[in-house]
Amino acid sequence: MPRRASLELLRAEASDELSVLIEERLRDGEDPWDFMEDLPSVDELVVLTLRAENIAADAGVRPTQARNYRVLRQIAFDYPPLTRAVWRLLGSEPHRRWNAAVRADAS
Repeated sequence: MPRRASLELLRAEASDELSVLIEERLRDGEDPWDFMEDLPSVDELVVLTLRAENIAADAGVRPTQARNYRVLRQIAFDYPPLTRAVWRLLGSEPHRRWNAAVRADAS
């Protein structure tokens, strides 16, 4: 898959999306102390978005575990600054309560 956009643009879009998610949860009366650690980082959201675009380009077929690994690795190769986020999503760098494996399967 060719590169979609510059990393700066992808991060700006992801930041906007996270802002909307946070605002919606705050308007629903949720306490930010209860949900902020559950949200992905901006870079993780960028990786998940690129992964979702790859799945959509493959007719929406859910990837096998091996294909998912290859797709995430390719994202890290295409966008080197996202490498840490890719490894966090692959589970080799746990850092928060947010379970990236469950979230990756849901996207």
